[in-house]
Amino acid sequence: MAIATVASVEKAMTMDSAWSTALWKWSLSVAMATLSLWKLAELATGEDARKPWRRWQRETPRYPCGFAGLVGNTPIVELKSLSEATGCTILAKAEFMNPGGSSKDRVAKGIVEDAERRGLLREGGTIVEGTSGSTGISLSLMARAKHYNCTIVMPDDQAKEKSQLLEKFGAHVELVKPASIVNAKHYVNEARRRAGVIPGGYFANQFENTANFDTHYNTTGPEIWHQTRGQVDAFVMSSGTGGTIAGVSSYLKEQNPKIQVFLADPPGSSLYNKVRSNVCYAPQQAEKKIRRHRYDTIAEGVGIDRLTENFLLATIDDAFLVPDQETVEMSRFLLRNEGLFVGSSSALNCVAAVRAARKLGPGHTIVTVLCDSGQRHLTKFWDEEHVREHWQLEATASHLEFLEGSTGQP
Repeated sequence: MAIATVASVEKAMTMDSAWSTALWKWSLSVAMATLSLWKLAELATGEDARKPWRRWQRETPRYPCGFAGLVGNTPIVELKSLSEATGCTILAKAEFMNPGGSSKDRVAKGIVEDAERRGLLREGGTIVEGTSGSTGISLSLMARAKHYNCTIVMPDDQAKEKSQLLEKFGAHVELVKPASIVNAKHYVNEARRRAGVIPGGYFANQFENTANFDTHYNTTGPEIWHQTRGQVDAFVMSSGTGGTIAGVSSYLKEQNPKIQVFLADPPGSSLYNKVRSNVCYAPQQAEKKIRRHRYDTIAEGVGIDRLTENFLLATIDDAFLVPDQETVEMSRFLLRNEGLFVGSSSALNCVAAVRAARKLGPGHTIVTVLCDSGQRHLTKFWDEEHVREHWQLEATASHLEFLEGSTGQP
């Protein structure tokens, strides 16, 4: 019995030794195969596959170049005070962080590069545009970077710091009296005429040039989608040329057709009625009711009385009419509670974002745009005396009570 037991142990030890030898040989073969693969990778790529950081060390660094290289990829910020007041998450794309200080940097870059591709803008040419200011500033910087000349025609009732900036940036500035678009002296029509007589002139035509739409469809929309990881329930935006709301709405709805798009519109603009009743007309446009021009509002750069080629590409579900008083109050509220010093259209967008949040109910994510900084509105929108005397408005609210009882939809 003892002999049998010893024999069994010896047999087991022999088997263990065989297994150990086999396992050792297998491990060695795996190691050799791994080394062979590394060597093959080195021969194929010229890289040391075991030390990938060496490839990183040898790569040539890539840096953004000048104005155009800095345009876009702006951050999204949560407006915590508005989120807490509505029970929603209210986000704003900080377009004022573009190098030229506004969302119009995207448009300027897109339009100029499109014109170059199509052979419409050549070396030594002149970019001509009719603008309320921000697009002109962006175009003048793009012109500098690309070594073009730039002529800007703008209404003489815009904040003077805009024309001052344009001149500092090297643009030739022409100020004209506000007029209806059907008037030959309207700033857009005047710019078109100037482009036709200037040798090498190119009329940027931001209102009708769908390179505007393409820019926001290809950049702003995708950025919002990726930055929010697709968690968007509504997009809220005002309209001047219509490029932003059209490009972003089209892109977002392609990703998720359930996303709601709301237009934010100021007094005097006809777009609110176009969205809600399919009639492009506002009561303020009636004879003898127009004080300044056909979009009579404190908000600069937004509101219009016609349908542009860009706006026609927008997919909009509903609209909010935002009184000037609420725009003024919201701008001051954001400065007090968020430390954000924004322009008039940005404040208007935020009023409508609150409206959208309350309409959809708690738990939704609303995205809007902070178009530019208040630094471009110091002598008008942010001049308390001017606001009080010219517009008979004054910010008096301590919180959001100025939005209570008003839906923005009569």
